Amino acid sequence: MSSLSRIPGIVTTDHVFRVPLDHAAPEGESIEVYAREVVAAGREHDELPWLVYLQGGPGGKANRPMGRDGWLDRALDDYRVLLLDQRGTGRSTPANRQTLARRGDARQQAEYLAHFRADSIVRDAELVRRRLLGEDGVWSLLGQSFGGFCTLTYLSLAPEHLREAFVTGGLAGLRRSADEVYRAAFPRVARKNAGHYARFPQDVAAVRRIAAHLVERPATLPDGGTLTVRAFQALGLMLGSGSGSYVLHYLLEEAWVEGPDGPELSDTFLAGAQSHLSFAQNPLYAVLHESIYGQRSVDPGATDWSAERVRKEFPEFDAEAALAGDGPVLLTGETIHPWMFETDPALRPLRETAQLLAERTDWPDLYDLPRLAANQVPVYAAVYHDDMYVDTAHSLETADAVAGTRVWVTNEWEHDGVRTSGRAVLDRLVRMARGEV
Repeated sequence: MSSLSRIPGIVTTDHVFRVPLDHAAPEGESIEVYAREVVAAGREHDELPWLVYLQGGPGGKANRPMGRDGWLDRALDDYRVLLLDQRGTGRSTPANRQTLARRGDARQQAEYLAHFRADSIVRDAELVRRRLLGEDGVWSLLGQSFGGFCTLTYLSLAPEHLREAFVTGGLAGLRRSADEVYRAAFPRVARKNAGHYARFPQDVAAVRRIAAHLVERPATLPDGGTLTVRAFQALGLMLGSGSGSYVLHYLLEEAWVEGPDGPELSDTFLAGAQSHLSFAQNPLYAVLHESIYGQRSVDPGATDWSAERVRKEFPEFDAEAALAGDGPVLLTGETIHPWMFETDPALRPLRETAQLLAERTDWPDLYDLPRLAANQVPVYAAVYHDDMYVDTAHSLETADAVAGTRVWVTNEWEHDGVRTSGRAVLDRLVRMARGEV
């Protein structure tokens, strides 16, 4: 199925593909994968190379274009772009509390979701490539964050069908376990806290006041979720994006109102917190997050709520201990914890499913190290200095391990630089590919 739409500056075509749930059993159950083709207006019939955009996540759908803006504007100068809704997201067959309930009990749901990692996403993309470009067609990739992880898997599974690959904030540690990822992450998050409090010193007291209130009286969010002190700390996820520190500051500014019984957290604050904390729109981000690091050759055991376990090694993130002293309460970063499946209504029905995935062992490897060492596909990667989401040292280690990789290290942008920089980040990578820088 395909349908065409015209938006100022662009022409889009919808594509829906049937793909096997399990690519190892192609005659078994199938699901749908949706992709949106985008081309500059007036160039619909031009012979243009294809660029596939792999979104961050896991569990993130591709962006919805409003026209020629941001990185897409730069991409459309040279490419026909395919925006892929990775399996389980967007207009692909959805996977959430509503649809997963149809599959049976938690064990059946977990078995289903075990097919939603990067290896399956890449095999979906390969099937799409063959249907759009033919058996021998080649295309380019742009992988943002988790999309970069998928790019490394693509280079491991089917590099012969890639012309080039661009990666932004997504060079995963090839041989790094979940525990290693989080041990490297918590110190980076602490640095981002320090940067935020240096920028907005008044927020030290503001965060302490809210945290102290929530220790005594957890708040109810508009969707029925619970804002505990640990959920409040999870707002620190914002500190890794370009504008997140400012958004957080302005949210804290409106935290309090005078109610009939004295000061209370405002509806404005609670609604704002919910918009950043709820997983209603991307539940797979929470359910599958730690599984993206599972590889039997690295760690044959379970991920077992790695972030929750590793957090205990960093007592500076204990809010109640901080409140007992006079230091700042530290906010947390890109970490998923079992308590989230209690406080978030969108995740509560998936609590047992998430537990089974956390207990799952012997995850198949996602990266072929010998093949990556012999890689012949040009790779151009933006690595953000002190990226809060992906460890810079791990990224540079991976760049050294993947032949043909050129890296641009910059501290001008945060993890979402490809989005917030307009054309700049992608333009730099394309010019690297063209030999202009």
